Amino acid sequence: MLGKKDMDDFDRSGDLNTIIGKGSVVEGSVKVQSSLRVDGRIKGQVSTTDSLVIGKEGEIEGEVRVKHAIVGGKIKGKIFASGKVVLESKSAFHGELKTSKLVIEEGAIFEGVCSMTDDGKMLALPEGATGPDRVRHGERIARPEVQINR
Repeated sequence: MLGKKDMDDFDRSGDLNTIIGKGSVVEGSVKVQSSLRVDGRIKGQVSTTDSLVIGKEGEIEGEVRVKHAIVGGKIKGKIFASGKVVLESKSAFHGELKTSKLVIEEGAIFEGVCSMTDDGKMLALPEGATGPDRVRHGERIARPEVQINR
């Protein structure tokens, strides 16, 4: 379960304005201004300007570009997050993960590769984003924070 510090790291300025409910199936690209919660299934590309929350029964197969992600369900594919990714205890991730901070709770399944930077300047926001969130080619990878909760 997420602690207070974990929740404080997520930006609360964005509103949760889109929910893919339990039993829903979406195929294709989903682009959301602000935050998205997924309790159903998405096959395709997902991008949000803020946070993505995947409920315990939620599933995504494809590419995800977000600021922060809390994963309680399953993801198969790629996650590009400029902020923090939390894999909760019952979650499963299979694929490629690029983020600044990663928390893997005991019981979570992580199968794949992870690349991290400590400055958050990773190409994580939707394609075409400009400004300081764009990654510069050849950026050095430093030792970021990794936290494993037991």
